[in-house]
Amino acid sequence: MILTITLNPALDVTYRVDEIVLHGSHRVRSVHERAGGKGVNVSRVLHQLGHATTATGLLGGVIGEQVRADLDAAGLDSAFVSIAGTTRRTVAVADPDDVTIFNEPGPTVTAAERDGLADRLGQLGRRATCVVMSGSLPVGLGPETYAELCAMLKTLPRALPQTQPPSPAGPSPDLTDQSVRSHPALLVDTSGPALIAAAEAGADLLTPNAAELADATGIHDPYAAARHLRELGAGAVVVTRGPDGMLAVTPDGVWSARLDERLVGNPTGAGDAATAALALGQASASRGVDWHQSLREAVAWSAAAVPVAHAGELDLATLDRLRPLVTVTKET
Repeated sequence: MILTITLNPALDVTYRVDEIVLHGSHRVRSVHERAGGKGVNVSRVLHQLGHATTATGLLGGVIGEQVRADLDAAGLDSAFVSIAGTTRRTVAVADPDDVTIFNEPGPTVTAAERDGLADRLGQLGRRATCVVMSGSLPVGLGPETYAELCAMLKTLPRALPQTQPPSPAGPSPDLTDQSVRSHPALLVDTSGPALIAAAEAGADLLTPNAAELADATGIHDPYAAARHLRELGAGAVVVTRGPDGMLAVTPDGVWSARLDERLVGNPTGAGDAATAALALGQASASRGVDWHQSLREAVAWSAAAVPVAHAGELDLATLDRLRPLVTVTKET
């Protein structure tokens, strides 16, 4: 099972209008509401492709109940911790040419609620082959939070993976070899000081985008910046670069992966789709991660998210078509 942690989830609300006019009044043509947050999107993609996943994190108030109800309706297994504060909303106002987004600040998390989360993760983490910590942090949780969770999760035994049903993404590798690491694989997708702290805590995989990597490290060469994170303690670093593909600095060398075809659509969920594929590669590691396969899947899954209107879903026909077109190169 792949466990995803979303500490600052949201109810994503999308208003569609004919045209966005600054300071004007708008007639909304349609409204769409959906449980959101980076970890939630990762679990959605894994669930769509038939892989066992559980979403956890923090939810509160009426908005939190709406998020829970939406996840239940989607058939997604979840085990969120209840908090006193109210879960935030993100509001996107979209016209045919552009989108304007408003992000609410989210709740303030207390020390007791943080401890309750740690207890829940101690239970869920024992069933996980990989734990994905993804997204922003709410008020009350500092940049050291993901690092502290990494330290705690490293004390847990790595679960024996369960047999998966056939998946439209292709067969999963043999998951029975546990020689690589004793704890669940730890993947962190974050930015800023939290990214540095996660590296120092020895996260197995970090997945920043190029801008986040440069901002956190102060190093503008992505290869050098990724190596710096490994020197701090990260096991591997995969840098997502949008339509330019990905680069990876790993214990098995430096890799690049790209797709020459450019897709038109909504790139919002592309990064989370890539994270889902990389998490599956970590969870499926038998005698080490197959970086060629993992990066190929990550680029293909990311691209297959672009034609879909909402984050957390893939266009399966696009996925099947693009997978053979991904180029993966081992550079050193």
